[in-house]
Amino acid sequence: MSDKQPEGAGESGEFEQPSVPDDVWERFARDTERDIRSSAPKEPSARARMVTERLRQKDAKGAQPEGWRTGPAWREMDGRASRRRRLWAILGVPVAIAVALVAVKPSLLPGDPFGTSSGTPSGGASAAALPAETAPPTAAPSSAAPDTPTLDRPFAGSPAERWADGAAAIVVPKATPVGTFTSAQVAAALKRAKTLLVGANLAPGTLRGERPESALAVLDPKQPRMLDEVNSWLRAPGKKHDPLMLFSRFDPAEVRPAGDVVKVRGRMTFKAGAHASVAIHMDYTFVYPLIQADQAAKAPGATETSGASTEGSGGGSTEVARTIVRRVLDLELLDPRKYQATPGKLSITRYDQDLGNTACDVYDGFLHPQFDSAAPTGAPPTGPTTDPYDRSRDIEHSGTETCGTVSRT
Repeated sequence: MSDKQPEGAGESGEFEQPSVPDDVWERFARDTERDIRSSAPKEPSARARMVTERLRQKDAKGAQPEGWRTGPAWREMDGRASRRRRLWAILGVPVAIAVALVAVKPSLLPGDPFGTSSGTPSGGASAAALPAETAPPTAAPSSAAPDTPTLDRPFAGSPAERWADGAAAIVVPKATPVGTFTSAQVAAALKRAKTLLVGANLAPGTLRGERPESALAVLDPKQPRMLDEVNSWLRAPGKKHDPLMLFSRFDPAEVRPAGDVVKVRGRMTFKAGAHASVAIHMDYTFVYPLIQADQAAKAPGATETSGASTEGSGGGSTEVARTIVRRVLDLELLDPRKYQATPGKLSITRYDQDLGNTACDVYDGFLHPQFDSAAPTGAPPTGPTTDPYDRSRDIEHSGTETCGTVSRT
């Protein structure tokens, strides 16, 4: 048994309380009093008692108040927010790509708001095509940006650069029954009218001065004198019997097409005619880009296709001129039961033409475009100056056929 006292014990063997400084006791007493005061229940205010009583009454009736998480206003707002988030998630990547593309090429924006476009196509690209003409224009087309035509861009600087190409520009209207003719008969007549126009103004052989067989095949041989007159025009051209009254023809020894595209703009309509017929009206303008035959062989990369020199490749190009021809043609499909007519064939009741940029008073059956680098041919023009692209004006011919000047080509 050990006689050693436990640590902290007094002489009597009992533990003694350790002494605590007075300032510690005072701080302990203050903290305790503050804690007791803050945890003591408080008397609710009058408004709190009123709200509590209203909630107690609603609970007693089984009703639940609209909380800020459960009310209809929140649900609607949350729905709108979620839709916006989903929309942005779908559009976010495409919009970012579009912004990047516009940053690289601002001209992609409609209307070119930054003025980055030069006003003319670059790199030989075609300008945006015009929609098809469905009604008579009310004014001449606005002037294109000044530019020099080349073999790569033979329509540069011309309103025709935005016109449709060749036969595709001649749109046949939807056929409907007319008088005694069925829709199918009217459709066949409209198709033949287009064949006539293409064969007379776009067929490569016709443009080279060959006989326009496809166009002639459409005409009714029973129409008095018409085919006989046309054949005489082709056999022996002259002032009174000029094939240019119906056909576009160029002398291949003088000029060649600059490329294989002719720009065309116009419209075709039909209605019931005065003679129990289908009356077809056509008003079209053709723009022919041309190069001098002796220069065609010098064009870089020029090749022969169907007798025409096509576009050169690489650097230089030869001078390109344009001839513009507008034709107004009225045709009739007659009922063979009432008139002496061949079923399905067409009769010509009117043919008018305006020829722009061709030599005056030359009647050899060919169009002769004027080139800036060549000496003028034919007689000096004596008539008024006209715009060959103005399709809003009627073709009017005076008693004395005069040759005028074109304001642009």
